[in-house]
Amino acid sequence: MPTYQNDLLQENKATPSIPTNYGALGTLVTVFFFWGFIAAGNSVFIPFCKHYFHLDQFQSQLIDFAFYTAYYIGALVLFAYGAFGGKDLVGKWGYKKSIVYGLLFSALGAAAMIIAVNANTFAGMLVGLFIVALGFSLQQTAAQPFAITLGDPATGQSRVTLGGAINSFGTTIGPIVVAVALFGTTAAITDEKIAALSLQKVIVLYICVGALFIAAASLFHFSKKVPSGIIEEKTEKANKALYSLIIMTGLLIIMFVPVFNSYKIDPATLSDLEKHDLESYRMKWLLGALAVVVLGLLIANLSARKNNDGWGAMKYPQLVLGMLAIFVYVGVEVAVGSNLGELLRHQDFGGLQASEATPYISMYWGSLMIGRWAGAVSAFNLSKNTKVLLQIIVPLVAFGILLAVSSVAGYNVNALYYYIICVVIQIAAFYVSNAKPARTLLIFSLLGVTAMVIGTQTTGTVAIYAFLSGGLCCSIMWPSIFALSVAGLGKYTSQGSAFLIMMILGGGIIPPLQGKVADYLQANSTIDGAGIHQSYLIPALCFAYLAFFAFIVKKILAKQGISDASQNSTSGH
Repeated sequence: MPTYQNDLLQENKATPSIPTNYGALGTLVTVFFFWGFIAAGNSVFIPFCKHYFHLDQFQSQLIDFAFYTAYYIGALVLFAYGAFGGKDLVGKWGYKKSIVYGLLFSALGAAAMIIAVNANTFAGMLVGLFIVALGFSLQQTAAQPFAITLGDPATGQSRVTLGGAINSFGTTIGPIVVAVALFGTTAAITDEKIAALSLQKVIVLYICVGALFIAAASLFHFSKKVPSGIIEEKTEKANKALYSLIIMTGLLIIMFVPVFNSYKIDPATLSDLEKHDLESYRMKWLLGALAVVVLGLLIANLSARKNNDGWGAMKYPQLVLGMLAIFVYVGVEVAVGSNLGELLRHQDFGGLQASEATPYISMYWGSLMIGRWAGAVSAFNLSKNTKVLLQIIVPLVAFGILLAVSSVAGYNVNALYYYIICVVIQIAAFYVSNAKPARTLLIFSLLGVTAMVIGTQTTGTVAIYAFLSGGLCCSIMWPSIFALSVAGLGKYTSQGSAFLIMMILGGGIIPPLQGKVADYLQANSTIDGAGIHQSYLIPALCFAYLAFFAFIVKKILAKQGISDASQNSTSGH
């Protein structure tokens, strides 16, 4: 789940060295862990819900829809408050209180999940996850700039990097912990056993999650080492941008409502023709939602370029294209992982049951950890030779840790040993990219396209490795996109960052769209698993746009007299 680079491109100023508040920082990084843990855990929760509630692939992806749409709504509400009130709500409360309130709100979401599980309602679970993610939206808006203020601004990037590393650790163990809570670690669990499982296990899981949220909130509230972090600065006006986003939100609701309501339909009760009609119906509305985001942002930027008064940060083309890049990046990162469990269920990809697929899902999310740990090397003041050496050693160590964690959890990891080949390719890509945002994004995007195409054209281990390597490709994209998107924004940097945060919405649209494409293709194929297999062309298209953004944004920035500066951070969503 993501960390944010709100102020990383501020100019360095000659200020006295400020000692790092390690006590507050140690408390803060706990919330970074929660984001990764819960978001990645959804990858295991999705196949469980799919079989327990007899959902199709699209319906199961509504979990991601509810979770990531909440980020958009939360960020939009915070931006609207600042636009109308002239003051940032997070700044008014202070970073400390904002994080406490966010954690308590997430705890309410965990309570809602427990109530929904008792009522045995999938819709209620979606509401609970939505509330949890709303709390995350508030936490993430406050936590990243808070980390920067906890010491010398010159070393702020290293503190954010630490948060990113902890976040990635959460994404690594999240699927394993959730799988242990739901399935255990002994014999493989069949689909029939999943349907027979008591939902009490889910209740216990979310009781523990809710208790952890409350414990973290208490730790923050009562810690004297954590400063209030109140900011008195006024926000930049951008009323036209706000109205544009509100209109876009209204149109998205129009697109989402019929799609969401269709989840109640049981595919088992439909004829083949009715299934085909249902797939076409859902796909049209989802494509409509995608068009609303893409066309809405492009039209807003064109209007802003004609008359930039009232548009704020949206007058910058690098930001608008970057918003689409964040939308696509979060979407592809989530889609590849969330659909992986369904892919592995088919015979051409191992025929694995939900519990058996857990180490693969963990390796996918762990691949992001591998990349972020490797990328973190560039954030420290080290000699060139030391950096090169660490960029070789760190990914290999991280890969070994991932295998060890899964092995200790009782999973067979023999099939994952040769995945080290993909890790070595990533190490070479890091070396060639030389920590330049545009070059890094272009290289990893092209690798992503290549991996997805290879995956869709092959089966077995080769295809599985190709899809897993999507995590390696995504690992370093967030900071690259963010740095390029807010470059040259000046006083609009914070506002531009808020707009970028809203685009986490991509995690709520692209995964269901891939799920819908999978269902549509399967309905028109006689080959078992063909639908979910070929649906990975959607991630390929996403990586292709990211490559386009990396290519075009360098030219846009060059026209503004901005060079491809070195990356400022390596944390990520």
